[in-house]
Order: sequence, then structure tokens, then C-alpha cells
Amino acid sequence: MTLRILLGVLLTLVIVAALGLPMVQHPQHWYEFPSIPGLEEKARIIFFHVPTAWLSVMAFITSMIYGIRYLRRKDPMDDLTSASAAGLGLLFCVLATVTGAIWAKFNWGSYWNWDPRETSIFVLLLIYGAYFSLRAAVEVEEKRATLSSVYSIIAAVTVPFFVFIMPRIMTGLHPGAKGDPDGAGPVIEFKMSLNMRVVFFSSLIAFTLLFLWMLSLRVRTARLEYHHQPKG
Repeated sequence: MTLRILLGVLLTLVIVAALGLPMVQHPQHWYEFPSIPGLEEKARIIFFHVPTAWLSVMAFITSMIYGIRYLRRKDPMDDLTSASAAGLGLLFCVLATVTGAIWAKFNWGSYWNWDPRETSIFVLLLIYGAYFSLRAAVEVEEKRATLSSVYSIIAAVTVPFFVFIMPRIMTGLHPGAKGDPDGAGPVIEFKMSLNMRVVFFSSLIAFTLLFLWMLSLRVRTARLEYHHQPKG
């Protein structure tokens, strides 16, 4: 209960600050964000788009960790946790894609441009969509868990490449791409003002707590479903 209250308060404060604080050319007060050249008001998406992308990575890595645990211990609960984390990773990956597409519409004039960043996250969606297709196609519980665990490990190995490497070694429209005149972009190089950094890291913390709460809830639900399903 305490965690849920803390999470609710923190998320509310982040949303209010991220969307409500004014963004001006020359801030005079602590509650004013400086305008980032080239982004202006569109920079507010940073407080939501980056955390969702971060959580997708965190979730996919968590899925890999529990996949490894299942292969070592053959505990069905590890498989359920791995699948639950992968499901949340897919959810946050979709949210990162949607928020990124909204930003692209206002900044580049189109929701989708096949920018390397957009292409890489699309490939991740396909990879983890195939993960759940695999789980649905295998009926034998132990075989499904084993194959899923191996797949989660292989899939997670590709995540750093598609999220951190590919978008930076290829020329693209996204901030931080090769040839970007601003280098790695305002977020990666932390070119944000102190008050923006406070809101940004508060958002990262809030979204991380949200992921942990959602994972805990999903695992408990999966365990109940597992123990109440007919055996035979």
C-alpha cells in the first residue's frame, strides 16, 4: 500500500511538472524550463519517451535473467516471471514507439520515417512478438519454458545493439544519430538544466517503480493461474 501511494504521488508530481512548468528562452525562476534549441515545447516528450524506452530494456534484461534461472533450476515460477517481464517489455516498447511517433509527427512532419531508431525498435517489437508466438505454439509446459528461456537469452543479447549501438552508428533524424550536430543529444550528454534533470530522473525513478509494481502484480496473477489450471 505504501509503495502504491508513493508511486501515485511521484507519478502525479512528474506529470504535473513535465507538462505544466513553463518553457522559456531565458528562465528567471526555478520553476521555468529553458527552451532547448530545435526541440522547444516538444522537449517535454523526453520525460515520458525516454523512461518507457528505458523500461523496455530493463524488462527484456529481467526476462533474460529469469530465463537463465529457469534453465538452471527448472522452476516454473522462473519461467512465469521471465514471460511476465517480456510481456511488460513489449508493452513499454509499444509505448516508446507511440510516444516517439507522436514526437516525430511534430518534429519531422510524419509519424514514421524509417529512421534507424524507429527501425531498430520495430525490429525489437518483431523479435518479442515472435517470443509470444513461440510460447503460444508449444503446448508441452516444460518444452515451452525451455525454448522460451533460450529465446529470451538470445533476444536480450540483441537489445543493447538495437537500442544503444545501431541508432548511433547510422545517420538518422533522431537526436544522437551519427552526424547529429548536437552530438549525443540533450539527454545523453545531460545538456538539460538542473530543474529539467530533477524532473527527468524523477520520471525514471517513478517509471522504474511502476515497472516493479506491475511485474510483481503480473507474476502473482500468473502464479494463481498456474496453480488453478487443470493438471493432467
